Amino acid sequence: MYARAKFLKSAASLSQLPPDEGYEVAFAGRSNAGKSTALNMLTRQKGLARTSKTPGRTQLINLFALDDTRRLVDLPGYGYAKVPLDVKERWQETLGEYLHDRKCLRGIVLLMDARHPFKDMDQRMIDWAIASHLKCHLLLSKADKLTHQERLLTLRQATEAIAEVSDFVSVQLFSALKREGLETLIAHMDAWYDLTPPPSSHEQED
Repeated sequence: MYARAKFLKSAASLSQLPPDEGYEVAFAGRSNAGKSTALNMLTRQKGLARTSKTPGRTQLINLFALDDTRRLVDLPGYGYAKVPLDVKERWQETLGEYLHDRKCLRGIVLLMDARHPFKDMDQRMIDWAIASHLKCHLLLSKADKLTHQERLLTLRQATEAIAEVSDFVSVQLFSALKREGLETLIAHMDAWYDLTPPPSSHEQED
């Protein structure tokens, strides 16, 4: 299904989004966390989500149709872009409104660099999701840059960090470069799209 993803539209505000119906799964993360690369890997389309050597250039909500009722949503990256403060604040306001108000949103895939997880804005995104009663699946991206022992430690620490909110938040290691963790990611998304039963709350390495 994901390989059939087609660009639907870009929106600068919630008022420009498609009707609030069906199913949406949104990808979020810092501008240098590998979000676009993960979306391209998921859909097997190298150019679906634009990647750039200048993180933070995507300032719109980009939507991709999977079928008539299911959509992928690429949210603006945050935290790294060299943009004016008022622009960053507007992004954060739009993100907060989207997470809180969008009824068809079924889950958030939040990418965090496995070497630097749980930055302030990452934690705020998790808090927003929990407050909105949304499922949030954490991808500890660029896991290929860690040694085996570092991977185990990072995953254990992340699992402990979300232990008290495990009803809403799950976590896994992920590497787009090595194509690691894709099956686990798809299992969570399939459940959100009402295609399969949900997987267990915590996933180890594939």
